Amino acid sequence: MERGPANQPVQGSKVRTDKVRVVLVTGLSGAGKSSALRAFEDLGFEAIDNLPLALLPALLSLDDDNPDHQPTNAIAVGIDSRTRAFRADRFEADLAALRNRDHINLTLLFLECSDDVLARRFTETRRRHPLAVDRPVRDGIARERQTMEVVRGHADYIFDTTDLTGHELKRSITQGFTQTTGAGGSRLMVTVASFAYPRGLPRDADLVFDVRFLRNPHYDPELRPMSGRNAGVAAYVEADPSYAPFVERLQEMLISLLPLYEREGKAYLTIAFGCTGGRHRSVLLTERMGQMLIEQGYRVNVIHRELERAREISDTVLGDVL
Repeated sequence: MERGPANQPVQGSKVRTDKVRVVLVTGLSGAGKSSALRAFEDLGFEAIDNLPLALLPALLSLDDDNPDHQPTNAIAVGIDSRTRAFRADRFEADLAALRNRDHINLTLLFLECSDDVLARRFTETRRRHPLAVDRPVRDGIARERQTMEVVRGHADYIFDTTDLTGHELKRSITQGFTQTTGAGGSRLMVTVASFAYPRGLPRDADLVFDVRFLRNPHYDPELRPMSGRNAGVAAYVEADPSYAPFVERLQEMLISLLPLYEREGKAYLTIAFGCTGGRHRSVLLTERMGQMLIEQGYRVNVIHRELERAREISDTVLGDVL
């Protein structure tokens, strides 16, 4: 098959009439691109890492000379500063050309992370930063962040993985990229997250609600080891006289606010609920609001940060024992 530029048909190929779903996974080195590609692979995508955008049209086209070639219907492509012949200006041109192709449904996912966590990840894995082979890792991080800023500006979705475990990143991708909008549905992807205040606010939160005013199941010995998903914990919190009025007003506010964000072109929104331990009150409110927003037609991704961290630690310890 002869290669052609990104904005021209590939010679010797037929134009596709069906839509192929393409997710470009890019971002900062160490932010989780490999983990993201594995998550897409589990969703049934064909996953390819470090493919120059100029070669993507050839990959998606029908090859007349090869009857065994079957074009994919869903593909996730990893692209970053290490990709061969990568240049930000060239990336912009290739991206624009791909978005103009009628048979491609393109989504650009950008993964980012704080400098401190990126530096720690490189140190823990003893890897060199691809843009700072002979210099301190933070030099490479700064250089890459500057290089990739142009790419970030074109992203449809930005995932900040600073506070995400591997489980949470996979769940975010699974829930965010398997749900589809129905007739009259919303294109806004809403993440609803629970967290513990002592461990800090989620970095990407747009709306934060402090629910520590509600009665705390932590002080009930029977409920303490359970989470906000438990019916007993839910009944305990919901018995608080403040609960029902708060939830009613909260629902009214969110139902009125979210269409305004969507009207302004916002593609994703994070709503966070915090309490002291991040496992009872905030989890309950996250579950309730997540379900409410699903019923309103929104694409919803539910994350329980502290519960996921506890499970990740448990899985790691168990794996070490076995």
